Amino acid sequence: MFAEFFIKRPIFATVCSLVLVIAGVVSIPSLPIAQYPEIAPPRVSVTSNYTGANAAVVESAVTTVLEKQINGAENIKYISSSSGNDGTSSINITFNLERNIDLAAVDVQTRVAAVQGQLPEEVKRTGIAVNKVSSQFVLAIGIGCRDNRYDSQFISNYTDVYIKDALKRVKGVGDAQIFGERK
Repeated sequence: MFAEFFIKRPIFATVCSLVLVIAGVVSIPSLPIAQYPEIAPPRVSVTSNYTGANAAVVESAVTTVLEKQINGAENIKYISSSSGNDGTSSINITFNLERNIDLAAVDVQTRVAAVQGQLPEEVKRTGIAVNKVSSQFVLAIGIGCRDNRYDSQFISNYTDVYIKDALKRVKGVGDAQIFGERK
């Protein structure tokens, strides 16, 4: 009965269809993007540097101390960490999807600040970085030399010294990384 009405009046059916399509096209820009679900869980990274220490010393003096303090943050899914022989300590905290990434970063920053007195002076002097981690690239830049005047190690060092730090200072940039770096 309802279908018969539109079958007998094809022009009316076409006009109704066009009105619906136009209303949909007009409303697309007003849809908030935030209502789409997050696919990747929010992550926060804590990095520090203990110059002159090996991996075992970094693990016991820095990484373990920070992990114990950070472990109490709410909605943590899991924590992974690594300590390097070059004195670096890296802790990645992955939170449940419902956790706000900004609040999670503030919570981790507060917990790191509370435990800084227990860390070695060298670590306090060089600082501890707490960053929100995005699982997707916003920008990738390829750097090379067309006439082969510079080798790959020179380009890598130049990028590390001049370009990477300049990109990190740009407002809104969380981190800059070099892939394929040669030292």
